[in-house]
Amino acid sequence: MSRTSAQTTAEPTTVGSASSRSAATRYRHALWLLTMRDLKVRYSTSALGYLWSILDPLVMSGIYWFVFTQVFHRDVGEEPYIVFLLSALLPWMWFTGAVSDSTRAFIREAKLIRSTTIPRTIWVARIDLSKGIEFLFSLPVLALFAVFSGAHAHWQLVWFPVGMLMQVVLVYGIGLIIAPLVTFFRDLERATKLVLRFAFYASPIIYSASELPESVRHIAEINPLVGIFSLYRAGFFPKLFDPSAVITAALVTLVVLMVGLVVFRRSEHRVLKEL
Repeated sequence: MSRTSAQTTAEPTTVGSASSRSAATRYRHALWLLTMRDLKVRYSTSALGYLWSILDPLVMSGIYWFVFTQVFHRDVGEEPYIVFLLSALLPWMWFTGAVSDSTRAFIREAKLIRSTTIPRTIWVARIDLSKGIEFLFSLPVLALFAVFSGAHAHWQLVWFPVGMLMQVVLVYGIGLIIAPLVTFFRDLERATKLVLRFAFYASPIIYSASELPESVRHIAEINPLVGIFSLYRAGFFPKLFDPSAVITAALVTLVVLMVGLVVFRRSEHRVLKEL
């Protein structure tokens, strides 16, 4: 092959690679702008602002701590119980907030979605990212309670980012399924809220998965939050780290993501017509 023809062959490849990098950069830029817009709108219209992102889980933690430890004196979870609660309630607020908002991802932004050419997956991803940032903002609260309650941090705290990564993928996959389907079946928004209410008690938030009967535990592990919450809690309660639940959670999360991508790809054009 001559030098000229080799250069001709290489040029399209180079241009294609540059175009892919440029598209990826535009995607990230658009995602970041939309995420920041969501956060600014949410906090600029509120007098308490950032406090709202931590007030709800704090109140819930206080109620469950009081009921189980002061009223019923039940031995649930691990001590300190407030840290045990917060280490699952904070990511739960991220999960339930992102899934709930995903039901309105397309309906709320219908005009923008129709008038822009950016990838429609961004409208789901920006919800996941904005709720994830709120979760990061709430972590100092967990750290403060851990210090004041005397909770000991262990080296297994390194699993915490792994839990966050798995939750990002899980919430994104669920959002890709729910967001387009709600445009066709509006009752799915209310159904999602009911499912989330059930999922709260089906997930090891106010109790530990190790407290479940052996016959139920393996079935419960199908819920990916069981494994993900064990990653969050491992840094303070090492014995709660459950490799079996984590592996199951990883597999279920990947399946949810793949299903989400397929559902989204097949319904995208119908969604645009429906909006």
